Amino acid sequence: MTCVGIDVAKGRLDLAIRYGSGEVETHHFDNTSDGIDQLKELLCKAAPDRIVLEATGGYERPVSAVLAADGLPVAVVNPRQTRDFARATGRLAKTDEIDACVLALFGERVQPEIRPAPSEDQKVFSALVARRRQLQKMRTAEQNRLGTAPSEAVRSDIEEHLSFLEERLKETERQIEEAVENSAVWREEEELLCSIPGVAEATAHVLMADLPELGEANRQEIAKLAGVAPLNRDSGRHRGQRSTWGGRASVRQALYMATLSATRHNERIQSFYDRLVDRGKAKKKALVACMRKLLVIMNTMMKNGSHWNPEYHASSA
Repeated sequence: MTCVGIDVAKGRLDLAIRYGSGEVETHHFDNTSDGIDQLKELLCKAAPDRIVLEATGGYERPVSAVLAADGLPVAVVNPRQTRDFARATGRLAKTDEIDACVLALFGERVQPEIRPAPSEDQKVFSALVARRRQLQKMRTAEQNRLGTAPSEAVRSDIEEHLSFLEERLKETERQIEEAVENSAVWREEEELLCSIPGVAEATAHVLMADLPELGEANRQEIAKLAGVAPLNRDSGRHRGQRSTWGGRASVRQALYMATLSATRHNERIQSFYDRLVDRGKAKKKALVACMRKLLVIMNTMMKNGSHWNPEYHASSA
């Protein structure tokens, strides 16, 4: 098996090709269009079985998109996994070249899943939803500063910026709605998700943008992707408490707000929550269980193309 690791920085790409014999070959390229084209040309000749990159806040997207579009097997992995893997294999030193070699070894030993590259429309839609989230955070920060503004000049400047952010937020939401309206698939997905009491359009858009596996993965996989799957912490005779962690933060946040609403306005989720609390489960744990139940219901609906049916979903989830 030939595996490739690419350490992505803002201005540079470090490449390590690990052959089945254990021999490693390293290269360096500029993180520019020309550099990415040179890297792609080299990899097309090497014909690797797997190319591994870390998710580095967006810097990995241009190179991964170019490679995937050329049919190369690209896997983008969580940096936490590769850091833990490096420690486990005794690689404590850290340079860009060493990181690339670790990624290549990770690809050989762990063989992370290769997923198809998202379409251009999906990437644009995801970027719009992420931009809305950024604008909302900036608005909240400015609103907090407004309450402690030390002078009228500062208050006036903050109010002006808030007005600008509101305009940009409205425009971004308009673009999101327009993108959904122009896609028959997204219109159907939004309609299915919003048929669930407690789920609004904003939640549906986050799930459509940041959880494209919804309706394709099984119930265990989808819960892990969202970070609401209880994970064991057992050792020997000790049985630790199961807890949830990891997953996609944006999805989990949207699901949390939708579940809060559902515990008040969705009879099925509300009764499930009340039963758990009556049995002595802590309210926070009961809410996480409801999040998982709601997500499984969504996954089933998307898989079957069915709208919300309270009678059916009472037993299926």
